Parts: sequence; C-alpha cells; structure tokens
Amino acid sequence: MEIKVILSCVSAFLLAIGNVSAQERVPDQKGYVLEQEAQIAKKQPGPHNGGGETVAYSFFEGVPGFTTAFRKRVLKPGAAIGYHLQKEDEVYYILSGTGQMQMNGKTFPVKPGDAILTRPGSSHGLAPDKDTDLTVLIVYQKK
Repeated sequence: MEIKVILSCVSAFLLAIGNVSAQERVPDQKGYVLEQEAQIAKKQPGPHNGGGETVAYSFFEGVPGFTTAFRKRVLKPGAAIGYHLQKEDEVYYILSGTGQMQMNGKTFPVKPGDAILTRPGSSHGLAPDKDTDLTVLIVYQKK
C-alpha cells in the first residue's frame, strides 16, 4: 500500500509540473531505467549545513533528459536538512520515523504518510526526533 501512495504522489507531482514528457522519462531502448538503492547509497552530512550523518539516494541522476530530482534521504539522529530558502516547488514525503519540520519560523511534527509541499520563497528545515532515523522522499524539478 505504501508504494502505491508514493507512486501516486510522484505521478501527481510530475503531472502538475508538466515539464517531463514520456520520452524524457524513457531515455533508453528498453523503455525504463531500474536503479537499486544499495548501488547508489552515499553517506553525506545533512544538506544545507544541516550536519550529522545522512544516507542519500539520488535516483536517475545520470539519465539524459530526466529533469526531476527523485531522492530518498535517511536522516540519522543528530542530523538535519538545514533551514534554507526554497527556490522551486519541492515535495517531502515522510516514509518512516518521526521528526520536526520548521517552516517559515514555525515548527510542527511529521510522521509517516505526511506530504509537505514547500513553495518558492518559503524557508524550511527538517530533523529527526531524538534516537530515531527519519526517512524522507524528496521530489522537485531541477533547474
């Protein structure tokens, strides 16, 4: 059920932005690209000067013509996505764990199943609750 929700969110986002044609999403002769997260996992500090330890999965980064960032990030305890100004629409979908999202100076809890759309001109950051990993799917249109 969870994967259906994720795919529905991603499909709705791609339709909403309208910039990705079927041909761009299918750059090879087979008509699909399969990537396995174990092969692309990278340990990184939290983005936007968030610090701590995260594991980043940047799916389809090398696919020609694919202009959507489709990422999964695991924020370990003590890590964060630093508070930053948003330049384009960006969707955060919470897969597992719990955390705190700061949005335009206000903080609210997030949990699995929550989807947050951050709009251009807003500022936000995200951190897991103490002693828990927070896993989030992040989707936005690359510039």
